[in-house]
Amino acid sequence: MSRVGRLPIAIPKGVTVTVAGKTVRIEGPKGKDQHNVPERIRVGVTDGKVTCARADDANDTRALHGLVRKLIANSVTGVSTGFTRTLEIVGVGYRADVKGKALQLSLGYSHPIVYQLPPGIEAKVERQTIVTIEGNNKQLLGEVCAQIRALRPPEPYKGKGIKYAGEHIRRKAGKAAGAAGR
Repeated sequence: MSRVGRLPIAIPKGVTVTVAGKTVRIEGPKGKDQHNVPERIRVGVTDGKVTCARADDANDTRALHGLVRKLIANSVTGVSTGFTRTLEIVGVGYRADVKGKALQLSLGYSHPIVYQLPPGIEAKVERQTIVTIEGNNKQLLGEVCAQIRALRPPEPYKGKGIKYAGEHIRRKAGKAAGAAGR
């Protein structure tokens, strides 16, 4: 059984965490975030650490305890250092470019695809085929990367499409040539 909820969260330099009622506000050099905490979870800030405690040992309260602690920890990390995710574009003629707050992608369709980046998310393109997405909200960053990947998911025969950096694509063998099926 996980004991994630009991671990204290260290507050790095330049980050402030304030608790007002059931609202936790986190501010840092990369932005700010806030969370509403359920009634059964208590959050406190002491000696440069954030701690979470639960009111009872019910199963749903225990699950919320670990969830709230991890959400606050992700926000502290996000506003201090931020999160990044790298996407690779594989395919002849496939490329990406950033135009303002939009990511323009050529993915083999008859038209370029323009993906508007939400506030708080930034994109950088290296060598036209490597896109680095950055942001301070881990959930929003994951959603944006998944939506971009879904525009042209990697196919199993040649591996063409958009994939996460380090993702392994299971390849299939193509058609078997010959007269074996006649």
